[in-house]
Amino acid sequence: MASPMRSLLADLDRYVQSFRIFLERSTEHQSMQEFVERHLPDVIASIGNGKSTINVLSVGGGAGEMDLQILSKIRARYPGVTINNDVIEPSADQISKYKERVAQASNLENIKFTWHKETANEYESRMNAEKKTKKWDFIHMIQMLYYVKDIPATIRYFHSLLESQAKLLIILVSGKSGWETLWKKYGSSFPLEDLCSYVSSGDLPRMLDSAGLKYQLYELPSHLDITSCFSEGDKDGELLLDFLTETLDFAKTAPPELKHQVMEELRKPGCSEIRDGKVFFNNSLGVIVVEP
Repeated sequence: MASPMRSLLADLDRYVQSFRIFLERSTEHQSMQEFVERHLPDVIASIGNGKSTINVLSVGGGAGEMDLQILSKIRARYPGVTINNDVIEPSADQISKYKERVAQASNLENIKFTWHKETANEYESRMNAEKKTKKWDFIHMIQMLYYVKDIPATIRYFHSLLESQAKLLIILVSGKSGWETLWKKYGSSFPLEDLCSYVSSGDLPRMLDSAGLKYQLYELPSHLDITSCFSEGDKDGELLLDFLTETLDFAKTAPPELKHQVMEELRKPGCSEIRDGKVFFNNSLGVIVVEP
């Protein structure tokens, strides 16, 4: 019998809903913010040297939470310089949230925003069709490499767009996270439908080494409260399960045996730790800064 399970990405609205619950229940953005505060100033220290305009490309910019933090650091390093910030983002809903965030922010003088409602692959195809190769001073790809067709080729393409002082920043789940444990064990049972593939920061050195690229790696601790996943019928818990498994309505459509195994796995030390009766999934992140 064909599996009724479908990829979460087949329903972009539910994907965005589950992603927002994930952000609410996890320290994902706090961990990234800490990286932005502590390490980003060094990463961007020379990207705009001698330039009157700095071009930034956000690949999969989402609703712009991290983008605006990154831009404020670039602005602080290069006050008075014009910044062009282009955003590639396939979800119309995320783009409209991003635009609202920009409209409400106060410190964005000298920053010009352009949104492209498309995927990274579509952007590349469009640039190739238009025979354009625009170069960038800073490119970031935060939590998006799971959704491209060919990960090494995508990294090579965006790396080829870097200016001589530029940097490429990639953030993915860590090879030491609960994601690694869950997906290495059960990934082949989840319905990816060519819309998504599992990759972690542990896989990147091999890809970057074979492309002959230089990079630095950072690990960021982070956790996700998945306690609600264990309350039958809890709406937020069901959305989180969808996000963890990239499966639409996992709780309702997964074969009982798979659901049972995944729920068991999520409680185990390889995935989570239990503190004060709550279950915290290890959501640690890997950051890779690639040199031009």
